[in-house]
Amino acid sequence: MSRICDLTGKGAIKGFNVSNSNVKTKRKFYPNLQTKRFFLPEENRWITLKVSTSAIKTINKNGIMAVIHKFIRKGSI
Repeated sequence: MSRICDLTGKGAIKGFNVSNSNVKTKRKFYPNLQTKRFFLPEENRWITLKVSTSAIKTINKNGIMAVIHKFIRKGSI
């Protein structure tokens, strides 16, 4: 399974580990993803999404259906 948020599309970004002697080695920064179940009251069913914690905060603020419609209009999903 890929490490990409189902709603926002956030994925890993590349960077460097920098040692004390300033030697740089490549590494990846992964998003903080959580597998979470959400209830869709309009459809009367549960869905399971792998979402970033920032997306969870947005869902808590605006509601799951509003967030899904927003990201569909934006073209993320």
